[in-house]
Amino acid sequence: MRAIPGRGQVVLVLQGGGALGAYHGGVYEAMHEAGLEPEWVIGTSIGAINGAIIAGNRLEERLERLHEFWRRIAQGSPPDVPTWPGLNGAFSHWTTLAAGVPGFFRPRPPAWVNAPVGVDLASYYSTAPLRETLGELIDLEVLAQKKPRLTVGAVNVPKGQMHYFDSRHMALGVDHVMASGALAPWFPAVRIDGEAYWDGGLYSNTPLEVIFDDNPRRDSLIFAANVWQPTGPEPESIWEVMGRQKDIQYASRADSHIARQKQIHHMRRIIRELAKHVPKEERDAAHIQKMDTWGCSTTMHVVRLLAPALASEDYWKDIDFTAAGIGARWQAGLDDARRMIERAPWQAPVDPMEGVVVHELSARTGG
Repeated sequence: MRAIPGRGQVVLVLQGGGALGAYHGGVYEAMHEAGLEPEWVIGTSIGAINGAIIAGNRLEERLERLHEFWRRIAQGSPPDVPTWPGLNGAFSHWTTLAAGVPGFFRPRPPAWVNAPVGVDLASYYSTAPLRETLGELIDLEVLAQKKPRLTVGAVNVPKGQMHYFDSRHMALGVDHVMASGALAPWFPAVRIDGEAYWDGGLYSNTPLEVIFDDNPRRDSLIFAANVWQPTGPEPESIWEVMGRQKDIQYASRADSHIARQKQIHHMRRIIRELAKHVPKEERDAAHIQKMDTWGCSTTMHVVRLLAPALASEDYWKDIDFTAAGIGARWQAGLDDARRMIERAPWQAPVDPMEGVVVHELSARTGG
C-alpha cells in the first residue's frame, strides 16, 4: 500500500446508481494498481454493494471479487434479435423490467398495489438473488477486521432519517448492505434490529458528510466516484425531462455540500488561529477550552470523479446491465482514475487556511 505523505487516510466514497456503479469498479481498479488501497470505504446503494465487496475480501482477492459480481449480473445481447438505430437498448431495458437480473433481483408474482402485504414484501421485485450473491462474494470474517473500515447508508422507513452503519462501531453483515440498496418501490425494505430500512440514496446519495462529521477528524485523501450528472442540457421532451429529473435527484446536491464544508473548515482554521493568541493565563478557562474544540487543522483533499454520459443513455440508464454498458462504464472509471492518480494534484502546496481542497478532471480528454 502506497503511503501518502502529509495527506492522511485514503477514503473511497461510492455514490448510488444501479448499473452506473460499474464505474466504481474501474475507479477502484486504478487505485488498486497504484497501491492506493482505501482505509475507509463509504457507500450508498450499489456503492454499498461495491464497497462491501472491497472491504469484505483480502487485498489480493478484492478486484477479482468485484469483477465477479459484475460478471454475474451482466446481461448479454439476446441472440437473433434485430436491432434498430435509435432504440437505445430499449429491448434489454424491457427484458430487465420483465425478467429481472440473475444474481440480483427477480419479479414478484403480480399483486394489487394496495394489498397489505407488509413493507418487507411491498415491492415489485425480490432481492433474494442478491442476498445469495453477496453471501458468496463477501467474507464476513475479513469484513469484521475493519481493514478497510466500511460505512453504508440507509433510511429508517418510519422515522424518515438517514442512518449510517459503520464497521468501526458494530459488526456489519449482508443485511446492512441489502438495506442500503433497498430502493423502494422496486425492492423491499430490509430490517435491522427490527426496524425497516430503505435505500440511503432516497435521502443522501453522495455520503461525503460522513467524512466531514467523523470524530476525530483526520487528514484525508478522498476519492469520490459519482455516477449521476449534476449538470446537463435543457431537456426537450417528456422522456428527456424524466431523465434529467432523475440525474438532479440522485446527484444529491454534492456541490452545495462541499461548498458548505469548505466554509465550515475555513471557519475552523480561523478559530484555530485565534486560539493561539489567547493569553496563557486565560487558556484554562472553560469557555476558552470549549471554543478551542471548534478549531481544526485537518485537510481534506476531495478527488471528484464523474462517470461520463454514454451516447446510448436514456431514462433507464441505471438498469443498463448489458455487458457492453457495464464494460464501457468500468473502463471510463479506470481511465479517469488513472489520469487523476498520474496528476496527483493533492501533492501540490495548499493555502494553509483551506481545509477542503477539491480536485477535478478539467475535461474528459485532458488533465
